[in-house]
Amino acid sequence: MRKLLCVTFTLLVCALPDRALAAGSRFWPVGDHPAVVRPWSPPATPYGPGHRGVDLSAPIGAPVRAVAAGRVSFTGEVAGRGVVSVELSGTGDPPVRTTYEPVTATVEKGTEVAPGNPIGVLQLPTGHCPPSSPSCLHWGLLRGDTYLDPLSLLDPSLLRRAPARLLPVWGWPLGNIRPW
Repeated sequence: MRKLLCVTFTLLVCALPDRALAAGSRFWPVGDHPAVVRPWSPPATPYGPGHRGVDLSAPIGAPVRAVAAGRVSFTGEVAGRGVVSVELSGTGDPPVRTTYEPVTATVEKGTEVAPGNPIGVLQLPTGHCPPSSPSCLHWGLLRGDTYLDPLSLLDPSLLRRAPARLLPVWGWPLGNIRPW
C-alpha cells in the first residue's frame, strides 16, 4: 500500500502543470459556467478505456476561447473533426498543451494567444457528446503523451457554483403558509 501511495503521489506531482499555471485561469473555454457533461476519466494504460478530457455543454457556433497564454501549435482536422491545440507559455519541456474539438479555427498556427482570446467556434457535433447534451466541446490537456485533467487549469472558484442565498421576504403573512 505504501509503495502504491508513493508511486501515485510521484505521478501526480510530475504530471501537474507548472507553477506558471498555478494561479488558475479565470476563463472557461466556452460560456460562463458550462455544464461538464462528461468528466475526465484517465485510462489505466496508454491505450486503455477512459476519457482523456472533459466535455462541456455548448451550442453550435459558440465562441471557443484559450484558457491560458500560449502559442497555437496546431489547427486542422483529426479524424474528421476540427482541432485547435495551444502550447501553454512557461510550462517547461515538454510543454503543456490544451486541445479543443470540434472547432473551426479562427486563428493560425503560430498565433500567440492570451487567456480569454477567441480561437475558434464550435462545429456541428460529431457523435462524441452524450445524449443529454447533443452539442459539446471536448477540451483536453496533455504534457507530452500524458493526459491530465483540464479542469486543473481553472481557478478553483470557477468550479464551484455560488451557494444559494435565502433572503427574507418582508411583508409576507406567515399565517397564509400551509403545509401540503
